[in-house]
Amino acid sequence: MAANPTYAEIKARLLDRRAQLTRQMQIIERDLDKPAPRDVEDAATERQGDEVMEALGVHDAQEVRAIDAALARIETGEYGICQKCGEAISVARLDAVPTASLCRNCAR
Repeated sequence: MAANPTYAEIKARLLDRRAQLTRQMQIIERDLDKPAPRDVEDAATERQGDEVMEALGVHDAQEVRAIDAALARIETGEYGICQKCGEAISVARLDAVPTASLCRNCAR
């Protein structure tokens, strides 16, 4: 059985994930900025792909915001404390969901 991660290890994972998401969002933005094909059928297919890419970009941006909030809680010493009830969030939950701001009971 692996040892529970430290907050420093969780912070490193959060920073790595944030960097990965930022790269993905830059790629999505670059791809969405490409000019549309002149052919109508190609343009329609491209538009469908753009809609999927836009949805992925929105999801990535939401995850970045959650990561930023978790990193802020780490910096202020509030990480691992439920934002609703004030009880400790289990290390196992934080390991599984490093952006968790609620304990398991309050998240239900």
